[in-house]
Amino acid sequence: MAEPRRRKEERSAGGVVVRRIEGEYHFLLIRDPYRNWGLPKGHIEDNEEASRAALREIGEETGLTDLRLGPALGTVDWHFRRKGVVIHKFCEFFLVASQDGEAVPEAREGITECRWHQVGEAIRTISYDNTRSILRLAAEMLERSDGQFLTRG
Repeated sequence: MAEPRRRKEERSAGGVVVRRIEGEYHFLLIRDPYRNWGLPKGHIEDNEEASRAALREIGEETGLTDLRLGPALGTVDWHFRRKGVVIHKFCEFFLVASQDGEAVPEAREGITECRWHQVGEAIRTISYDNTRSILRLAAEMLERSDGQFLTRG
């Protein structure tokens, strides 16, 4: 008789970090431990709200401290295997404004680069299809609102 597969659910939160550079929107991408370009994100801790986790994780992975939470962008999910356990991971993303500060990769987390990309370049560069759709949604939101999210104090 086959051994039943072990399964587990995990929840994360992260953000599409946006900044206006020389009049154009730029999104911050990070290079993860797998050498792929993605968005800053991480585990939601016990009793933590997703929005707080997103800001905390962005700060931890990029060193940015001047962050302002914007609207929710949606949730992506995927499956992977860790030590024989199938993990179904859900990650809620938010639009997050960063007016200034240098993004520095968190080497202890395996982040090797943080780089600002113009919107089109970010959409082409990101390695994961599910988060590419989140980037597109963020770009549409910024366009529809004429970037008002970035200018609110």
